[in-house]
Amino acid sequence: MQDYDEVTAFLGEWGIFQRLIFFLLSASIIPNGFNGMSVVFLAGTPEHHCRVPDTANLSSVWRNHSLPLQLQDGREVPHSCRRYRLATIVNFSALGLEPGRDVDLEQLEQEGCLDGWEFNQDIYLSTIVTEVWQKDHPLRNHGCADWLQLPADFFHQLGDVHHVICHRRHGPDLQLCGGLHTRFIPESPRWLISQRRFREAEDIIQKAAKMNNVAAPVVVFNPVEEVTPVKQEKVFILDLFRTRNIGTITIMSLLLWMVTSVGYFALSLNTPNLHGDAYLNCFFSALIEVPAYITAWLLLRTLPRRYVISGVLFLGGGVLLLIQLVPADYNFLSIGLAMLGKFGITSAFSMLYVFTAELYPTLVRNMAVGVTSMASRVGSIIAPYFVYLGAYNRVLPYILMGSLTVLIGIITLLFPESFGMTLPETLEQMQKMKWFRYGKKTKDSMEKEENPKVLITSF
Repeated sequence: MQDYDEVTAFLGEWGIFQRLIFFLLSASIIPNGFNGMSVVFLAGTPEHHCRVPDTANLSSVWRNHSLPLQLQDGREVPHSCRRYRLATIVNFSALGLEPGRDVDLEQLEQEGCLDGWEFNQDIYLSTIVTEVWQKDHPLRNHGCADWLQLPADFFHQLGDVHHVICHRRHGPDLQLCGGLHTRFIPESPRWLISQRRFREAEDIIQKAAKMNNVAAPVVVFNPVEEVTPVKQEKVFILDLFRTRNIGTITIMSLLLWMVTSVGYFALSLNTPNLHGDAYLNCFFSALIEVPAYITAWLLLRTLPRRYVISGVLFLGGGVLLLIQLVPADYNFLSIGLAMLGKFGITSAFSMLYVFTAELYPTLVRNMAVGVTSMASRVGSIIAPYFVYLGAYNRVLPYILMGSLTVLIGIITLLFPESFGMTLPETLEQMQKMKWFRYGKKTKDSMEKEENPKVLITSF
C-alpha cells in the first residue's frame, strides 16, 4: 500500500500550485461575507408609525395628535405600534374639541395600526419589512412592523444551514451545491483516490507538478497498488460519540461553535441598532475583523490552542458585560466596547476550524467539522432573537452574549491541547479530556510530546 503523502512529496509543500489554490479559496470566501451580512440591510426596520388615512375627517390639530408618544433614545417620538382610536378622535374633531385642553390624551382608547405604517426613508428606501407590511398583510393588525424582521433573519440563516449540509453530504463535488468557488477549484486528489478515481487525481497532480516546475513520475498513482492516506474504515456520525471521551469532546465542541456563532452574528446583526450612522457602523464592524483574523493567525502559530481561544473569548465576553455600566450618553464608548467584543469573538470563531480539525482523526475529521459547523448555523439562527431583546432593554443582548461567551471560554480550558501534537489517525489516538487524564503517560505519548510533528498537507 502506497502512502499518499510520500507519493506526492515531490510537489513540495508551498509551491506555485498550492499558493494559487490557497489564494483562490481565500478570494472565493469574500462574497460570502456580503451575502451573510446583507440581511442587516435587506431586513432592516426603519423608524415607523401608524398611518392615519388622508380620508379621515380630522382637523390639522387632531391629525398632529393622532399618535401617542413613546420615549426612544432619550427623545419622544410617535409610537410605532399604536394610535388613538380613529373613530373617537374623528368624533372629537367634529365636535370642535382640542387635544390637551378639552380632551386628556392619556385617557383615550388606543388601537393597532389598522391602516398600515408610515416608514422613515432617511436610511432605508425599501426593505423586506417596508415592502411586505405596506401591503395588505393578514397579520399586520396583530403586531408591529418590525415583527417581520425576525422571520426574515431566520430564513436567511436557514439558507446557510442548507449550504453546510449540502457541502458535507456531497464533499468536494461542490457543483451540486453552487457557489462561486465551484468554477475554478479542482477537487482533492486525496478524496478522488478514496473514490478510486485515479485518472482524475493523476491529471491534477501532473498539472500541479508542471506549475511548480518539478519533475513528476510518469505514473504517480498505480491503480493496481492501492494508494490511501490512511487506513480505510467505514465511519458514521455516531462514531463521534463512540466513547465517553469522544462524546464529551463532540458535545463540548458543538456548544463552543454554537455559542461563539451566537455572539458573532448577534453583534453583526445588531450593528445598525448602535448609535450613529448605520452604514458607518457596519463598515467599522467589518473592518475590525481584519485585525481579528491576523491576530488569530499569529496566536495560532506560537501558543497553545486552548489558552488562546479561551483568552479571546474572555476578552470578547468581558467587554460586552461592561457595556451595561456605560451611561446612555456615552454612545461612542458603547460602540467601542461592542467592536472590541466582536474582535475577540471573531478571533475565536476563526480559530475553531483549526482547533476542531486537529482534535479529530483523519477518518472523521471532515464529518466533525461539518457537524460543528451545523451547530454554528443553529447559533446564527438564534442570534436575531438576542438582537430583538434590545427592543425591551438596550443592554440585555450584551449581558446575555457576554455571559455565554465567558462561560464557553471557561469550558474551552477543559479541552485537550492539540498544539504541537501529531494529528490523530484513528479514534483511539484522540487525546483525553482533562478530567480523564489518569495514571502515568505511556512511553508512546511521551515520545510524541518530545518529538511533536503536525502533519498538514495541501490537498
